[in-house]
Amino acid sequence: MHCPFCGAAETKVIDSRLSSDGDAVRRRRECIGCTERFTTFETAELVMPRVVKSSGQREPFDEEKLRAGIQRALEKRPVSVEAIEAAINRIKRNMRASGEREVSSHALGEWVMDELRQLDQVAYVRFASVYRSFEDVAAFREEIERLEQQPSPEERRKQISLLPDEAV
Repeated sequence: MHCPFCGAAETKVIDSRLSSDGDAVRRRRECIGCTERFTTFETAELVMPRVVKSSGQREPFDEEKLRAGIQRALEKRPVSVEAIEAAINRIKRNMRASGEREVSSHALGEWVMDELRQLDQVAYVRFASVYRSFEDVAAFREEIERLEQQPSPEERRKQISLLPDEAV
C-alpha cells in the first residue's frame, strides 16, 4: 500500500478491526518514510452476475444504477440511507446466491420491488408504475388494492421472525 502523503511503498499495519457491518476490515497504517498515519478498508471482491435485459442485451451489473433507481423511487420519502444501503446489500446477496453467471433484469426488478415494498409503500408504487408500465389509473388502483391486502411494513416489523434469515 502506497502512502497517500509521500507516495512511499513501505507502510506498516498498526491496527486491524472489522468494520461496523462486518463486511470489511479497517486497517490503521503508518508510513515508514514520513510516519503519517492513514486508514484503509479491505473488502472481498466478488464477481457479480451479468444482467440480461428483456431485449436479450447483456451488461455488467451496475450498483450505482441500482442505487439511483431505488433513490429515485424513495425521493422525498422518510427512509434512512442505512435502510437503503441494507436493501441494496440484500439485493446483491440475492444475485450472488442465485449461483448464476447471468440474472434477468426481470428477477432483479422483482427483488427491488420486494425491498421497496418493505421500505416504503409509496416508493414501491412509484417504482412498480414505471417497472410494470402502468398505463392508466386502474393499474394503479389494482396495485394499491393488492398492497392493502398485505401487512404494512410497520406491522411486519412488529411480528416475531420465525426464520433467522428473515430480516425485516
